[in-house]
Amino acid sequence: MVHWSVRRRSSWVQLAGHEGNFKPSERGQILKKFSPVEDACLAELMTDVLHPFVPAYHGVVEVAGERYIQMDDLLSGLDMPSIMDCKMGTRTYLEEELCKGQQRPRRDLYQKMVKVDPLAPSPEERSQGAVTKPRYMQWREGISSSATLGFRIEGITIEGGAVQRDFKQTRTEDEIMEVFLTFTKRRLDVLSIYLSRLEDMRKALEESVFFKTHEVIGSSLLFVHDRKGPRQRLDDRFREDAARRRRGAPPRHDVVWTHGSHEDGYLIGLRNLTGTVRGAREKAADGQRPVPDQP
Repeated sequence: MVHWSVRRRSSWVQLAGHEGNFKPSERGQILKKFSPVEDACLAELMTDVLHPFVPAYHGVVEVAGERYIQMDDLLSGLDMPSIMDCKMGTRTYLEEELCKGQQRPRRDLYQKMVKVDPLAPSPEERSQGAVTKPRYMQWREGISSSATLGFRIEGITIEGGAVQRDFKQTRTEDEIMEVFLTFTKRRLDVLSIYLSRLEDMRKALEESVFFKTHEVIGSSLLFVHDRKGPRQRLDDRFREDAARRRRGAPPRHDVVWTHGSHEDGYLIGLRNLTGTVRGAREKAADGQRPVPDQP
């Protein structure tokens, strides 16, 4: 779920997620509908080593009888920003959603599925005209780079232009590398700073108590830069139930998920994302090297 104000307070960009969860606020902040799980996560992250990588949290406020979480607007002060949302992890649904009680067939998810691949539904799903959320999520991961690389691109906008979301079947590292080159306009300074931030974040994750004790599902990394350069953050504006404290064995985050393991594959995705950005930077650098004179 990503919202930003772009040109003025009444202008918004949404790259992914449900509509209507955000409101503009004052002093470079935004309001998001209150979730007790998300509120607890943000409060805890403010005292964790990850706090430089998340939007600053400013508590809970009430507007017109409704409660909102108040946090920094990451686009405040930027000129014509370019934004990318990368969904992290090899699993983007909670294990609890595999329970039979959570498997109510949904027509809206069926329509999303057949829009991408009319042959994807099974004969039973076709007759019902509906699929369950776990089935849709597993299919969604399988056609994207979530299953192969542990992350996927959800959407981008370049210098305040139209939002692009047609990345559902972008699977290979080479394909994603080309998206990064387009997104950054092959700027070495932007790609280099993004790479440095990803490496810094990996070190912070190794030390983070929050990361060691939580199963992280459905979070995104936001890449944000304008003409002056990048502003990147780890987006831990988790949807409800997206971050669960593990009471048993802590997750490793770097192994493939099996049912009951509660592994999320976050570090698998971060490693591959870092490698992709490094490859994009090298490709951009090769394009800027002068061609030697022929003898």
